[in-house]
Amino acid sequence: MTHILARLSALAPMAALAVMLAAPAMAQTTPPAAPPADAPPPVVDLYTPEDAQAVLDARLIALKTVIGLTPDQTKLWDPVEAAIRQAAKNAAGRAADRAKAEPATDFLIVLERLADAEAARAQDLKTVIAAAKPLVASLTPEQKRRIPGFLGMTDRAGQPQPTLELWIFEDEQE
Repeated sequence: MTHILARLSALAPMAALAVMLAAPAMAQTTPPAAPPADAPPPVVDLYTPEDAQAVLDARLIALKTVIGLTPDQTKLWDPVEAAIRQAAKNAAGRAADRAKAEPATDFLIVLERLADAEAARAQDLKTVIAAAKPLVASLTPEQKRRIPGFLGMTDRAGQPQPTLELWIFEDEQE
């Protein structure tokens, strides 16, 4: 028992030193004061370009899987994938340009920017459609049925499908 007490008493100075060294560090862990109520929230980039690329890669793999391509149909897939990737890249570029642009000074500038973005998305969609036509022509009705919902298209009878709702253009969403 005296052997244990001797060992403990030998450790006491080291424990005291550890407490003294830890005290300032523990004091510094006090959370910072809350920002003023009118301060804007801090900007946190939760969705990086690398994240967007990973999500696009996953969606393309999933789309190909959802369609259930046969070996012959797989040969027609590459142009479709390339067109979708280019459309997504263009959308990200437009979003980056918009973020750098001067704020609009009137509603006509806003409308002009909207028109330009819609025209650019329309051209990208036409490119995807042209690339997809040979593949879609080879698909069964069951395979075709699976595609619209997976792309993010909605089923609103008689109403147009806004291009911004398609995940191809996700980077342009605000």
